[in-house]
Amino acid sequence: MKVTPESLVQEHHESGAWSDVPLDEIFRQTAEMHPDRIALVDAPDRATWTGGAPRKLTYAQADREIDRLAAFYNAVGLATDHVIGVQSPNTVDTVIAILAAFRADLIVSPLPLHWRQKNVVDALNSIGAKGLIAADRIETRDVGTAARDVAAELFSLRFVFGLGKDVPDGLIELGPMLAEMGDDLQFEPSGPRPDPADHTATICWSRSGEENMPISRCHNHWTSCGNLVVKEAHIKDGGNILVPYSLSGLTGLGGGLVPWLMTGATLHLHHPTSLVNLAEHAKAVKADVVISPGPLAQTLDRKLAGEDTTILAAWNISSPRPATFIPRRRLVDLHIADEFALTASARGPSAKAKAIPLGKHSGPDGCESGPALLEISVSEAVEDQLPTLLVKGPMVPDIGWRTVNGEQRRVRWEGTGYLNTNIKVQTTEDGVEGFGVPGFYALATGNLETIDVIYSSYPGINEAAAFVVEDPVLGARMYAALVPEAGHVPDAGAFFAYLDAEGVDLAKIPHRVLILQSLPRNPDGTVCRDRLTMRTQRLPAAVA
Repeated sequence: MKVTPESLVQEHHESGAWSDVPLDEIFRQTAEMHPDRIALVDAPDRATWTGGAPRKLTYAQADREIDRLAAFYNAVGLATDHVIGVQSPNTVDTVIAILAAFRADLIVSPLPLHWRQKNVVDALNSIGAKGLIAADRIETRDVGTAARDVAAELFSLRFVFGLGKDVPDGLIELGPMLAEMGDDLQFEPSGPRPDPADHTATICWSRSGEENMPISRCHNHWTSCGNLVVKEAHIKDGGNILVPYSLSGLTGLGGGLVPWLMTGATLHLHHPTSLVNLAEHAKAVKADVVISPGPLAQTLDRKLAGEDTTILAAWNISSPRPATFIPRRRLVDLHIADEFALTASARGPSAKAKAIPLGKHSGPDGCESGPALLEISVSEAVEDQLPTLLVKGPMVPDIGWRTVNGEQRRVRWEGTGYLNTNIKVQTTEDGVEGFGVPGFYALATGNLETIDVIYSSYPGINEAAAFVVEDPVLGARMYAALVPEAGHVPDAGAFFAYLDAEGVDLAKIPHRVLILQSLPRNPDGTVCRDRLTMRTQRLPAAVA
């Protein structure tokens, strides 16, 4: 399925930014050239956070598994352009499942790991998904059972597959099924597909605004993202790449999975539990490249041995401003504009994160000799409001997804062809100061007033308000201010248990709770969230 306007397809191909090679074919080519090279390696502690023992596959072994799983998809009735959701952490099994879907010409919708059952049902229903692949568990969450319940609610979902060791009844357990069928599964391509890299590969999910919005990308969109990262970070062929980000969005896929494919490297998969664990894993595998949350990059830089590891420091729209420090190794800042675009910029001798210049971005190090992979502009400032980020180019999605009832959901375009991300930015003489402004965390969590309603539904609460407190590592954290009814003393632990039982999105569960006699108000009667933030800083003992 193609959703990019033909005029843009032609423009991107003529510029050299797009090719005719889809993601799965990139993998297949490496498997033919380097069959014995290690392709995929599980984290050694895999069994502590999801089911199954750690695995390690060569390119040849992985290619055979991909072939068999692609054949299985077709055998059960999944056909070209059918959509399958994937909610599974960083394991070899997850990567094989995604690449096999690409080989079978399916469309993968990787779902955020923190999503609850309601989020999954709404998302899969909106894109008409035919299948769902879920891990047995993610840490203490029983994701497999939740996936089975999703299937009970969503009648259009024909297949639910399980990955891991303790897959619940009602799910097709992929590992044993493939082992049992063995060599009887032979993948047969459906036939030549014109312009295969121009067809939709994924549907990821934007977190801007109150609703999750589907964002589709073709294979060429992804290779454009990967190209920018590979060139700027100088990622060598056949190296070791350590990825702690889940493969569910622009950071994990564009900054991790696709650069791995494009360099024929070894992908070491990691589930983040601590910075110490990440550093030890990087040292153990002699990682050439490791992705880190931007605010943790400085600490990780100190913990890593030697100077050979390149750190990709990922900054999202709620991150604090990058700190200035002299790194001991190559450090490349990845600025992530939700699911719309990313840039890669290496730190220079000043050790200061560079402003993102307006105009074309080709890489590496500002070189404009190659095709433009991203173009950046900003909207005009209106009164006292900050401008918003505008992007276009071969990595930028062109259109929303066609919903089940045929309605076309377009992302927001400016008359110049730029996509308005609605992400507020600060500008300098050098360009844009990162993507996003500290304090605009509501862009990632939704409208705070809607979260007020969730918090105030807890029994014994008269009124409640969600507010944001800046955090030096995460950029911002959600807090809750609760005003109890007369004679009622709320228990913070019971409040968190209530939110969990109600299936509230994990991104909307507060970090701390503040108990008050009343909420501070602005002159117009609305909640003064700034005063709530100030109160937590003055009275830390009052925060549970």
